[in-house]
Amino acid sequence: MTDKHPRSVAGQVFALQVAVVVLLVATTVLALVLQSRLDSSREAKNRSIAVAETFAHSPGVLAALKTPDPSKVLQPLTEAGRKAAGVDFIVVMDTKGIRYTHPKPDRIGKRFVGTIEPSLAGHVYTESVHGPLGHEVQATVPIFDNKGKVVALVSAGLKVKNVTSVVNRQLPIIFGAGAAALALATGGTALVARRLRRQTHRLGPAEMTRMYEHHDAVLHSVREGVLIVGTEGQLLLANDEARRLLELPPDAEGRHISELPSLDPPTVELLTSGRVATDEVHLAGERLLAVNQRPTDRHGGPKGTVATLRDSTELRALYGRAEIARERLKLLYDAGLGIGTTLDVVRTAEELAKVAVPRFADFVTVDLADPVLRGEEPAGTATDMRRTAVHGIRNDHPLYELDRLIDFLPSTPQARGFGSGRPELVPDLSATPGWRAQDPERTQMIVEYGIHSLITVPLQARGVILGVANFWRSEKPQPFEEDDLSLAVELVARAAVSIDNARRYTREHTLAVALQRSLLPRALPEQSALEVAHRYLPALSGVSGDWFDVIPLPGSRVALVVGDVVGHGLHAAATMGRLRTAVHNFSTLDLPPDEILSHLDDLVGRIDQEEVEAAAGAGVTGATCLYAIYDPVSRHCAMARAGHPVPALVHPDGSVSFPDLPAGPPLGLGGMPFETAELELAEGTQLVLYTDGLIEDRTRDIDVGIELLRQALASHPDRPPEESCQAVLNELLPGRPKDDVALLIARTRAIPPDHVANWDVPFDPAAVAGMRAAVAEKLDDWGLSELAFAMELLLSELITNALRYGSAPVTVRLLRDRTLTCEVSDGSSTSPHLRYAATMDEGGRGLFLVAQMAERWGTRYTPQGKVIWAELLLP
Repeated sequence: MTDKHPRSVAGQVFALQVAVVVLLVATTVLALVLQSRLDSSREAKNRSIAVAETFAHSPGVLAALKTPDPSKVLQPLTEAGRKAAGVDFIVVMDTKGIRYTHPKPDRIGKRFVGTIEPSLAGHVYTESVHGPLGHEVQATVPIFDNKGKVVALVSAGLKVKNVTSVVNRQLPIIFGAGAAALALATGGTALVARRLRRQTHRLGPAEMTRMYEHHDAVLHSVREGVLIVGTEGQLLLANDEARRLLELPPDAEGRHISELPSLDPPTVELLTSGRVATDEVHLAGERLLAVNQRPTDRHGGPKGTVATLRDSTELRALYGRAEIARERLKLLYDAGLGIGTTLDVVRTAEELAKVAVPRFADFVTVDLADPVLRGEEPAGTATDMRRTAVHGIRNDHPLYELDRLIDFLPSTPQARGFGSGRPELVPDLSATPGWRAQDPERTQMIVEYGIHSLITVPLQARGVILGVANFWRSEKPQPFEEDDLSLAVELVARAAVSIDNARRYTREHTLAVALQRSLLPRALPEQSALEVAHRYLPALSGVSGDWFDVIPLPGSRVALVVGDVVGHGLHAAATMGRLRTAVHNFSTLDLPPDEILSHLDDLVGRIDQEEVEAAAGAGVTGATCLYAIYDPVSRHCAMARAGHPVPALVHPDGSVSFPDLPAGPPLGLGGMPFETAELELAEGTQLVLYTDGLIEDRTRDIDVGIELLRQALASHPDRPPEESCQAVLNELLPGRPKDDVALLIARTRAIPPDHVANWDVPFDPAAVAGMRAAVAEKLDDWGLSELAFAMELLLSELITNALRYGSAPVTVRLLRDRTLTCEVSDGSSTSPHLRYAATMDEGGRGLFLVAQMAERWGTRYTPQGKVIWAELLLP
């Protein structure tokens, strides 16, 4: 069974080193113990010999031996010497081995245990014996007399256990030293093993072998050159790819980098400098090499550098193509964001030209069929093409100028592309006679200017060709290629859709604006009561329901109307036309402003109901309106408003005020009455009526708009209404408005008192003759005598009707203005009716006669009764 976790090389080396250390320490300790024992035995023998010889040669020994009792003399001496010398015994004996002395006195006189023959022969003899004291180590030496004869023997020695105890006392020191040596050796081995483990990454021998085999295989088979350079600049290693890229000789390793002939000086400088390099490009023969260099001692390795070499010649070319593709994708992305930001044909063409310069072409021109600019479908030929956009890197180019109407010849790329719907690529303009035939003089200027290549792409959307886009190249010497053609087609395709959308919007917007303008007054009617100026601005996003009107009323009075239908589009414009027509119809009834608004409120409610029932939409949710009637005789102005902003009054002193008019609900809500306010206006007062688009804006509060209007009108009492209109628009709407704006400014006038004559008529038929005479006299004063007969006849019929069918009081007013108007009022609210009398009828012909002789006639009601009026044209 194999081990799933084989020990690493570092672990095996560590175990082996620990085993060797333990063996060495154990052997050393054993040797020390043995050596200690040997040294102790030797020391014991040497000491025994020394003590024995010393005692044998001590003075008095020979004399003591000659005494009758040698033991008595020698016993104390041997005991003293034994203790002084540190031995266990000193024994003096005769030549027969009988002891004279012994540490144990009972052993004196007994035979010596040991070998004495060598000593009797004059030699020193050591031995280990089991004597009276136990196991002993002893040395026996002879005692010579003066003649050199052995007369006695001396033996000195130690017990073996005493010698062993010395050794045993040394063992802790020996074992302690061995343990310390083992710990130190093991620690050092562990450190070495740890470093080895880090360097080998805990790999086993087989793994190490495979790793180095793989490392060698990778090093020499990888498609990237590897160089290892020493600190002195010597080449230490080069793999096969480095040899191939640098064309190194076989003996390159070991040589200095500067000695290699295939390296250029910048490369030599880099490899010998030791500095860090990242993707530096160096020339090696005909190759471009990307070089990366790093030091080798970052992680504890040897000093030096390692450099990798990568052949980037083909990569550079591939990168260049990829960069071009990336730039083209970025151009298409920017075109998607930058083309078609508005529903304006010209603006969209300009965006196409700007997005392509200078990233794709040096000059771009866009030529659209002239009907496209008006929102119409283009014709099928390349005639009447208008240059809509021109953009380039310089402004001094000789290309056709902006807004020029061009008729392209059939031989030109523009005409061919417009006719076929396919793009045209012209690599060399100077060699294209069909293009040069369009305008030989100008085309020669274009070629001499440096424009040499052209791509023409038709602007096509929904199968309709709207024009052509032309891309010109001058700065780059290379002509346009097929790849450029596909990019140009993609750019133009995106722009063509936006241009077609803008064209269709232009058509619809033009129709809507035309409809709305047709519903608004084309010219203001002639009247003497007011000097009027007006402005109408359609919204940026489409038409709306704003309108205004000036309606002359009998008695030189004038009605001013401004209104705004909620919503935008054709529906709002059509509703506005219906309301304007209704206002005209209601005005003929000569009703007060509040009653006019009540009738309009009912009408808007019915329109709403019709829309809901027809399921054509949500209907009109309402409208606002302001209706004012100005009388130049009394200088009174009656106003009523239905949810509309209050008008502004510019007084003759230049001050501006906003009268406090009752605010009625918007039209169409119903249920609330409207109120009329009466104002007396000084002659020369300017009455300013407007819709909410003038003062309201998302970027400012309505109070700010009101204040801006005040500032635009103030301090200019003598400024004509026409100039006031423009000044107000310049101040409040410097750009195109986001909502429709209707503005009406009227300066009041007054009819001179000498142009007005008033009479109170007695309620008596006989008073008719007197009134005819008074009127005739007044006409003579005015120089209108030729109208006296007709006016006398009209006045007779009107006064007679008032006296016959009306009630007192009866008054007559004669008014000279653009027409001659007579008004007969009475206290009755009964209105006369025109009828045709039979042949035999005595009456019924009075009003018929009035209708035949007067230019206009009619009836209006007042709080006091009614007024019947008739007008005659002045001569």
